[in-house]
Amino acid sequence: MKRVVVGLSGGVDSSVAAYLLKEQGYEVIGLFMRNWNDASVTLEDECPWIEDSADALLIAEKLEIPFQVIDMSESYKERIVDYMFNEYKQGRTPNPDVLCNREIKFDLFLKTALDLGADYVATGHYARKTSFIDDNGQEVFQLLKGDDNNKDQSYFLCQLSQEQLSKALFPIGEIQKPDVRKIAKEQALVTADKKDSQGLCFIGKVSLPEFLQQQLKPKKGDIIEVEKDATVFNRTIPTFNTKYDALEFEAQGFTYQQTDGHKVGEHQGAHYFTRGQRKGLGVGGKVEPLFVIATDVNENIIYTGQGADHPGLLKKALFIKEDEVHWVREDMALKTDETMEVLARIRYRQPLQKATLHKAENGLYVAFENPQSSITEGQFCAWYIDEELVGSGAIAM
Repeated sequence: MKRVVVGLSGGVDSSVAAYLLKEQGYEVIGLFMRNWNDASVTLEDECPWIEDSADALLIAEKLEIPFQVIDMSESYKERIVDYMFNEYKQGRTPNPDVLCNREIKFDLFLKTALDLGADYVATGHYARKTSFIDDNGQEVFQLLKGDDNNKDQSYFLCQLSQEQLSKALFPIGEIQKPDVRKIAKEQALVTADKKDSQGLCFIGKVSLPEFLQQQLKPKKGDIIEVEKDATVFNRTIPTFNTKYDALEFEAQGFTYQQTDGHKVGEHQGAHYFTRGQRKGLGVGGKVEPLFVIATDVNENIIYTGQGADHPGLLKKALFIKEDEVHWVREDMALKTDETMEVLARIRYRQPLQKATLHKAENGLYVAFENPQSSITEGQFCAWYIDEELVGSGAIAM
């Protein structure tokens, strides 16, 4: 009998995943990861992990499977929280959920499971896995979108390796979310009607400014508004010697100086804001909503523009540094000067966009067929061929 360790999070998805695996004949062990101890920045009245671990225990008792709580808070702080602080400090916007899957669930958690004699680890992600045997007789694993298009979570798994995928199971990947809740109700699982978790992975819903202020202190600065026409006319189009020069130009986007606009307000720290952000600026009286179009953490300035169609929000290309390019399908990795037609997304739930990958010596350019809004440094771009996620990388610009 194959042994599977399930990451019981205290939610309905992992609960049903554990139930299905047991029904399929696996020996199932439930493991709850405690990754956060500080409730001072969460927006809930109670510390969320306490309630979640209690629900996970009730699920394990209901399914009659062994259950353990493991404390990974120290590693989580080092690998996720400290990384987040460092990224925000440098003016980038990290994605902790992608990192959490790469660094915690499918690294530390996986190693813990293997130490328990597990053959696999399982999670409640809406994603699918399959495999085939290549010409060399090696098994190649494929990460596919979840069947429920409204809940597809393959994007959050975009940094997984072949080794990690080989040990992963996604029991609910072929099930629609309403059917997951239906199964939970039929089996009288206490999580059947529990709301989906929100906020940072394993921390819960937080006040991000308060969270960041633990290490990034408030610092008053100017909010500058840049007119749409000023954005366009201030950009000089250079002469391009190679296709990479043109791609570099598109990936750079617009840059601003204080003289490009006029002051409309003040903020408490440029590192608290991200491109595309609309809320939290505290500036009213505009014809159209005001969006953050750029941040300068060195000068502590936020540049804004009116309207979702402001040119400062739009770019046709992005760049990923060489050491940040990751191929889930290592056999499909591009060589220098090679290209690939793909479907790509720059954030969770974004509809897939037609794009072309261009492999340069120093990294990878992703050129979109249509301009994309709020391409943000530090976030992840993931690319697909049909239903399969084949690669990803952290956006450098």
